[in-house]
Amino acid sequence: MDMVRPRAKEPAGSGARRRLTALDWADAALAAMGEGGIAAVAVEPLAARLGTTKGSFYWHFANRDALVEAALRRWEELGTEAVIGEVEAEPEPVERLRRLLRRATDSAAENPLEVSLLATAAQPRVAAALARVTERRIGYVASLFTELGFPEDEARRRGLLAYTAYLGHTQLGHAVPRSLPAGAARDRYLDGVIDTLVRPA
Repeated sequence: MDMVRPRAKEPAGSGARRRLTALDWADAALAAMGEGGIAAVAVEPLAARLGTTKGSFYWHFANRDALVEAALRRWEELGTEAVIGEVEAEPEPVERLRRLLRRATDSAAENPLEVSLLATAAQPRVAAALARVTERRIGYVASLFTELGFPEDEARRRGLLAYTAYLGHTQLGHAVPRSLPAGAARDRYLDGVIDTLVRPA
C-alpha cells in the first residue's frame, strides 16, 4: 500500500486556488488515519491541512462518517486493487508472489496505515473494510497457488498462510523493526518465505 498524502496546497498569495475534490479529502483522511487512527479523521484539522474551509468538506460529504467510508474505499483501491493490477503484469505466478510480497512489505514499512486500521478493527466501518480487503487479498493470492497447480483447498490454505505471514511481518516491522532483516538479507528472507510457500507438500 502506498503512503497516501494530500496534494500540496497552493502557495499563499498565488491568486489561483485549486478546487478540492472528494478524492483530495479522502486522501487527506487516509493520511490522518495512518498518523493517528480513525480518531484522527476530524474535519477542521483536515481542512487546515488542505488549506481550505469546512465548507469545502460539506460540498462533498454529508458528514464525517461519509468521509471515513470514502477514505476506506480509497484504501481498498490503492492498497489492494492497484497493487494487484501492478503485479499482474508479471506472467509467472511465482514471480507475481515474489513481487507482491516485496511490494506489500515495502509499502507497509513506509506507511503505518495498515497497522492503524488493524488497531481499530472494532470500529464497524473499519471492520467491514478489513473484511472486504482480507477476502480479496487472500482470494487473489490463493488464485496464484491455483495457477501453480495446487488443489483449491490447498491453494486457499497457502493463500491464508501467505497473508498471515505478511500481516505478522507488517506488525513486527512497526513494533520491533530491528528484529527483521534489512537490505540483501531482507530480500533473501522474503524469497525464502515464498520458496517455503510454493514447496510441494
